[in-house]
Amino acid sequence: MYSIFVTLDVKPDDLERFTLASFDDARGSARDEPGCFRFDILKDESVATRFYLYEVYRDEDAFAAHKKAPHFKRWWEAVEGLLDGAPQIVRMQTLFPSDDGWEKQKPSLLNW
Repeated sequence: MYSIFVTLDVKPDDLERFTLASFDDARGSARDEPGCFRFDILKDESVATRFYLYEVYRDEDAFAAHKKAPHFKRWWEAVEGLLDGAPQIVRMQTLFPSDDGWEKQKPSLLNW
């Protein structure tokens, strides 16, 4: 599996708008993308304006498809002006769970 860890700094006055837009993208990714196996939104405890996204995709093609999805385009249009600097992206390969384990977890990703 292919995963990314994204660090985003948000302007202090835009935290709620960023969060709501990000929820929409996360829900759309989990619900509408068969190649998306995880989409976590995390907030830093010590830096109130810093967020992290942890996303897992079947492969780089599934991640490329994510960036073309309507919910991603809506998200980017909504948050691009809210960010304080460029997103920092770390690309990774998952080791655990196994690819089969990620596949088996997909149905439970929709139980919010």
